[in-house]
Amino acid sequence: MPGYEVKQERVAIAGVADLVIRSLLDKQQFADPQGDAERLGISSSLWPLFGLLWPSGSHLAARLGARAVRETDRILEIGCGLGLASLVGHRAGADVTASDCHPLAGRFLAHNLVLNDLGPMKYRHGQWPGVALPRDAIDERAPVVVHGQFDLIIGSDVLYERDERGQLADFIARLAAPVSEVWIVDPNRGNRSAFHRNMARHGYRMEEAFLDHEQRDGAAAYKGRMLTYRRE
Repeated sequence: MPGYEVKQERVAIAGVADLVIRSLLDKQQFADPQGDAERLGISSSLWPLFGLLWPSGSHLAARLGARAVRETDRILEIGCGLGLASLVGHRAGADVTASDCHPLAGRFLAHNLVLNDLGPMKYRHGQWPGVALPRDAIDERAPVVVHGQFDLIIGSDVLYERDERGQLADFIARLAAPVSEVWIVDPNRGNRSAFHRNMARHGYRMEEAFLDHEQRDGAAAYKGRMLTYRRE
C-alpha cells in the first residue's frame, strides 16, 4: 500500500473534452516514509496539495486548450501538480513538458496519461525556492531537472509567497526563450505586485484579464486573474 488514498473522476474542462484524473482522496493524505518530500522542503501540510484538483488549474487548462497548436513551440508547465493543463496540451499534439517539485508528481502524471489513452510526455523536476536537489529525492522515472528554453511557460496558483527576491521570476527567465510568453492564473492571493516587478526586470510586459464568475454548471464560484507576460 502506498500509504495514501486516491480517487478517480471525470473532470470537465471548458472548451475541450473531459479528462479522467486520478487524484488524492482529500487534503488529509500524507505519506513520506523515506523523507523524500521533507528533504525537498515539503512539509506534511503542503504534501497533499500537488495531488488535488484546483479551480485555477482548470482555467489554465481551458486557455491552453483554446490555443492553436504550433509545432515549433515548446511549452513548459511549472508547479504542474496533477498536470491538467499539460494533459490538455499533450492531447492536442503540443510539445509540452510538465514540471513540479513533488516526488510523486511524475508518478501521478504517468498514471493519468494511461487513464486517458495518451502516449508518454516529458516530465521534469522543477523547483524555484532554491532547495538543493538530492538525486534520490525525486521519482526515479523522472530524474532530470527541467532545462532548456521554452516559448510558452504556464502555471496556476504559483504566486503563493510574496517572493520579494524574485526567485520565481528568475526561475522562469532562466527557462524562457528570448521571445516568449508566460501565463499565470492567480486566484487573487495578493502576491502579484512583487512578481510583476520582477518579471518587468526580465523584460516582460504584463496584461491581465479577470476570470471571476458566479457558481455555474455545477462549478463553484471563482475569483482570479489570468496574467499574461510577453517579451519580444
